[in-house]
Amino acid sequence: MDLIRNNFSLKLLAVALAVVGWAYFRFASNPVFASAQYDQQVSVPIAAVNLALGEVARFTDHEAVVTVSTKRGEPAIKPDEIRAVLDLSNKGAGIYNVPVQLVAPDVAIASLSPASVTLTIERIEARTFPIVIHYIGQPRGIVVGTARIHPTTATVRASTSELAGITAVNVNVALPTEPRAVDEMVRPMPVGATGTELPGISVSPDLVRVQLRFVAAAAR
Repeated sequence: MDLIRNNFSLKLLAVALAVVGWAYFRFASNPVFASAQYDQQVSVPIAAVNLALGEVARFTDHEAVVTVSTKRGEPAIKPDEIRAVLDLSNKGAGIYNVPVQLVAPDVAIASLSPASVTLTIERIEARTFPIVIHYIGQPRGIVVGTARIHPTTATVRASTSELAGITAVNVNVALPTEPRAVDEMVRPMPVGATGTELPGISVSPDLVRVQLRFVAAAAR
């Protein structure tokens, strides 16, 4: 009994190491365990490719979740190693359901979500609008004596649906509190039916010259 108790902790450690060593060589050499795989999920952006010149694609699903099966011991897949694309070759204006295609290294794809994307392709068109001065503030004894804009029109380039929502192109000018002359460059902005500005739409020119002369209102 004393023989067993003598250096018991060291003997227990030796047994544990022996078991660990046996397990390592037993399972590491087993091809089933050596080739075991695990699933890795990565999120990648979805991009439209091969879109015809003068067209724009609109869709709401901009991220794809890809599950890949990777063998243990191999480096993890990086998101920038996988591309998710929508091939829009030979597609004109309309509504389509397009499969998501993966451009990836030699890996096993376990799942892909979404597998397809519903999108709308629209043509980019140009339309000319007159530029309108939009006065900001309340006039207090001040009226506009003269007003000049150069140029007087602006060309808007946008998709068909965006152009349909534009009612005018405005330049905003704040009303002064006293007579004065204004000569400045102002950015024209397309607006909708409610007067709400519509940013992110291409307008040419991007600046116009506004020359105004504010004078005192005539006493009644």
